[in-house]
Formats: sequence, structure tokens, C-alpha cells
Amino acid sequence: MAEPSRGGGAAMPAEAEPAQRRLTDILLPDATALPSAYAEADRRQAVADLLTDNRFDPIGVPGGPFALYLCVREGRLVFDIRDGQDTPVRAVALALGPFRRLIKDYHLIVESHEQAVAEGGHEARIQAIDMGRRGLHNEGAELLMQRLEGRIGLDFETARRLFTLVCALHQRI
Repeated sequence: MAEPSRGGGAAMPAEAEPAQRRLTDILLPDATALPSAYAEADRRQAVADLLTDNRFDPIGVPGGPFALYLCVREGRLVFDIRDGQDTPVRAVALALGPFRRLIKDYHLIVESHEQAVAEGGHEARIQAIDMGRRGLHNEGAELLMQRLEGRIGLDFETARRLFTLVCALHQRI
């Protein structure tokens, strides 16, 4: 929507409202069934949480809200960003190398958590595993924000949830 300028000059485009700089749809076109119900629930929860509350601001791309197709192509994590009409507006590809250790550790922690829950009764162990998982999420979110700097603005919670989806997409490294 154009806003009339003062002094009779040409109309200037209005900046998108911050509320519009967000994701309203997330698709994982390459997603396969995850190895456990726990991991599958984790992925579903991350998508639901992202759609409820996020900040996703592709630098230099006007408008919003956006749809995100998140996939892995040729060893790269691809953020295929689309507008409300599903028209591609930008693609950002990141090398997966910097994420490999975190993804591997994340999968090990998820397996440990599932095992501890299945064995039952080890509340202190489960809490310790959860703390480790949160720490990995934080580290993954920070790395994701760092790698996307200057390309896509994210808040920390959005980055944490996207990191969960990255791990779900790239199950085994």
C-alpha cells in the first residue's frame, strides 16, 4: 500500500508492519517419518509453535507474511521463502557443515531422553538430559542466527524452533 507523500511528490511505499514480518506457513517438502513418536511430536510442536509466534524478516524482501519451504539440497540447508501467493521471493542456502556436530548431538540427546523415559523413574536423569537438550537448542539457535545474519532476521525463539526442524530434516549425518 502506498502512502501519499507530503509536498505533492511521488508516493513512497510504506514499510511492512512488524506483525507482517513473520511466517504463516512452513512446509518441509523432504520430510520423512521420524524414527520415533517422540521425535515426530517434537517436529509437530516446533511447527505449531512457529506458526503461533515468530519473527521472520528476510532482509531486502518487501511485504509479508511469508511461507517457508525448508529443505536440504546438495548438502545445503535451503530456506525457500515465498509470499502470500506462494511465489518464490528469495532462497537462502547455508552449508550444513557448521551444524553437523550440533545435529548429531541433538539426535543422541533425543535418544537418551526416550530411553530414560522408557526405563521410568529416573527423574533427575531426565531433567539433566532436558537441560542438555535446551543447551543444544540454544547453541543451534545462536549458530542459525549468526549464519543468517544480514539475510534473514530472526528472534531467538524462532531460531530455536527452526533448529528443531533442521534436526528433523537431517536425521543422520
